[in-house]
Amino acid sequence: MGKTLKAIAVRPAQRTVELIEHPDPTIETATQARLRVLEVGVCGTDREICNFDYGTPPPGSDHLVIGHESLTEVVEVGPGVTSVQPGELVVPTVRRPCPHAHCWPCRSGRPDFCRTGDIRERGIKEAHGYMTEYVVEEEQYLNPVPRDLREVAALVEPLTIAEKSLLELFDLQERLPWACPHAEAEGPGHCHKALVLGAGPVGLLGAMALVVRGFETFVFSRDPGTSPKAGIARGFGAKYVSAATDPLETLRGTIGPFDVIYEAAGSSRLAFDSLSTLGPNGVAILTGVPGLHAGSQVDTDRVMRNLVLLNQIVLGTVNAGRDGFGAAIADLAEFKRRWPAALSGLISGRHPIESFRELLLGQPGGIKNLISFEGRK
Repeated sequence: MGKTLKAIAVRPAQRTVELIEHPDPTIETATQARLRVLEVGVCGTDREICNFDYGTPPPGSDHLVIGHESLTEVVEVGPGVTSVQPGELVVPTVRRPCPHAHCWPCRSGRPDFCRTGDIRERGIKEAHGYMTEYVVEEEQYLNPVPRDLREVAALVEPLTIAEKSLLELFDLQERLPWACPHAEAEGPGHCHKALVLGAGPVGLLGAMALVVRGFETFVFSRDPGTSPKAGIARGFGAKYVSAATDPLETLRGTIGPFDVIYEAAGSSRLAFDSLSTLGPNGVAILTGVPGLHAGSQVDTDRVMRNLVLLNQIVLGTVNAGRDGFGAAIADLAEFKRRWPAALSGLISGRHPIESFRELLLGQPGGIKNLISFEGRK
């Protein structure tokens, strides 16, 4: 038997989450690179997989190595690899195209818009993920990261959720005279307001991206205004609104209406209730994936009436392509330049692989916890 590595995996049939011995992968094609995993972010998706809400092992395997928010270092490349070299930091994309010839998004290199649903996702669906010591990946899925972003680069993948959303937002809003009349004097987008629902990593990173683009940005969360999350939001120029003191239904009259709502809370009730605060020509972006629980009441007449009469759009978005990863890496550099303390404050802790149970099955707290493989050989 060849060398094995430590890895965190789920066995859905046995409903177990384990630290296992996993085969050490080797380069098999000219266009592959061998990567040393440095850090992997722990997110809600990982925790849901460990709760066996979903998560599918690769064909022929009884386990799935989880983890998709990775930062890795290239240690070896195949002879056909030209865009990366040993020693470089890279963040791999997550989704892989479906095999169907009739799926033109996948055939065009955009599996994030797959039409069939037969995609593979590393660490989620039919492909092992990154919570292990070494992985092998095709060059086309690697996104180089500048070395000076090393300490925050594990945030690239969660930031891509916002980046894809904003790329789509600005494509959609080409229907409008989007620029403010006073934009030249006060900066593009100064007169636009955005409401971010949720102060987790995806919400706060999305809020940072909106602030960079000139939006007056409000973060709405259950946490009190004295919480660390509130402090981080204010630290990068957003305004924090606590649901404990300012219920959602009061926001339209006191702050709104909003040009953009960016949902990052995973609550369908909150998402649809927030549409009452969306202004004319506004766009509501939904990124959360709520569980299929008992339905909640929504005033569908009001929602539909506003969508029609106010030219509103509700946009669902999932998984980013290479353009989203590129935008995330560029934005992280800008965040670090403007708000280094707020950005680093998103990372609550780095933990050894042996701490996986507390991180995945317990209540670790904080904003973004990372499993670190630094120092393992």
